Amino acid sequence: MRTYLVIIDETEEAEIALRFAARRAAKTKGGLEILVIIPPQEFVAWGGVQATIENEAREHAEAIVRHAIDTLAQETPIVPKISMRTGDAVTAIRSALAENGEIGALVLAAAKSGHPGPLVSHFAGADSGTLPCPVMIVPGSLTNEALDRLS
Repeated sequence: MRTYLVIIDETEEAEIALRFAARRAAKTKGGLEILVIIPPQEFVAWGGVQATIENEAREHAEAIVRHAIDTLAQETPIVPKISMRTGDAVTAIRSALAENGEIGALVLAAAKSGHPGPLVSHFAGADSGTLPCPVMIVPGSLTNEALDRLS
């Protein structure tokens, strides 16, 4: 089954990519994998403080996932696979792609204007030829109606 991989965070672009990928998965009878990346936390000398910082980062990531699932439930019957990884975003995404041979496309959305965003810049840039699947870049300026029509 062809699976669409979407990276979510708190940006508007992530919601656009999620909507597009979910609709596309529903129409093609494919799957959807949502990946949330927990940025590496700065090291703190006191273990208890470090653990608290890491727990707060994980709780924040879980809240992002809950919001994405709530949004998805209103849009489509697709039940996504949820993955969380800690570390550098590019490394985490490359690992997810390498570990799941079912991923048929990495779906990202570009910002409405200006710089498209770090993930779009990276995965559509010089390294794009080494990916195991296509990258779908959804314009951030698309309306929900346009996303529905295009997906």
